[in-house]
Amino acid sequence: MLYTSEPEAVRAILRDVFGWHHVDAHDGWLIFKMPPAEVGVHPTEGHVAGEPAHHRVSLMCDDIEATVADLRGKGISIPDEPRNLGWGMLATMQLPGGLQMDVYQPRHETAI
Repeated sequence: MLYTSEPEAVRAILRDVFGWHHVDAHDGWLIFKMPPAEVGVHPTEGHVAGEPAHHRVSLMCDDIEATVADLRGKGISIPDEPRNLGWGMLATMQLPGGLQMDVYQPRHETAI
């Protein structure tokens, strides 16, 4: 689940920009088919001091530079350039309603 104060705008991005297939569960409540996915489990200790347990959605791509350029061309806000985190190249999208979502190019073997 993604929570935002602008759900219609985020649904439009997932539908029109990302092109994800969906069904209308009722009255515009779109349910999206996700692309292949992986889940990583990370410790909170040592990540950010005092940070509580949480989750974060990150979309994977094969070419971070091309993906960021494509998303920006479609109006998605990505204020910073992709950064090298060792395990991959990561950029953060700013979506409507204060929602953040990462996009990254892994440098590790993937399970997909």
